[in-house]
Amino acid sequence: MARRAFFSFKYKQDVSRAMVVRNSWVAQGKEAAGFIDAADFEKLEEQGDNAIRNWIDDQLEGTSVTVILVGEKTCSSRWIKYEIEKSIEDGKGLLGIDISKIKNLQGNTSERCGKIPEGYDFYLWNNDDGYHKMGDWIEKAAEDAGR
Repeated sequence: MARRAFFSFKYKQDVSRAMVVRNSWVAQGKEAAGFIDAADFEKLEEQGDNAIRNWIDDQLEGTSVTVILVGEKTCSSRWIKYEIEKSIEDGKGLLGIDISKIKNLQGNTSERCGKIPEGYDFYLWNNDDGYHKMGDWIEKAAEDAGR
């Protein structure tokens, strides 16, 4: 079964790292949601909280799993907290992946803020071979949620 996954991440800090993960997913013929370019994101922010909440809800529609891409600032993001809560409410599969050791466009890594979402499987992109195993991780999260 083809899975459509929503990727949640702290945009300004981790977009280049998130794109590495997304591109590996799409390269395997899968669908990804939760990505928006910088100009569109800024326009959305200008429209206020309801616009952001509606965009997130629209992106989550039709997905079976939410993947939290965890970097240095992820744990303090109110929107990531909302995405986790909404995914739980909707009965979606959840998992976390540490992306802090993926180099950004400047060639730097960062620290990870913690392991979120709490109570769900958590993986290390680099150490756990995320490029090859993410599909299995997502499938397990979907199965754990009964999807």
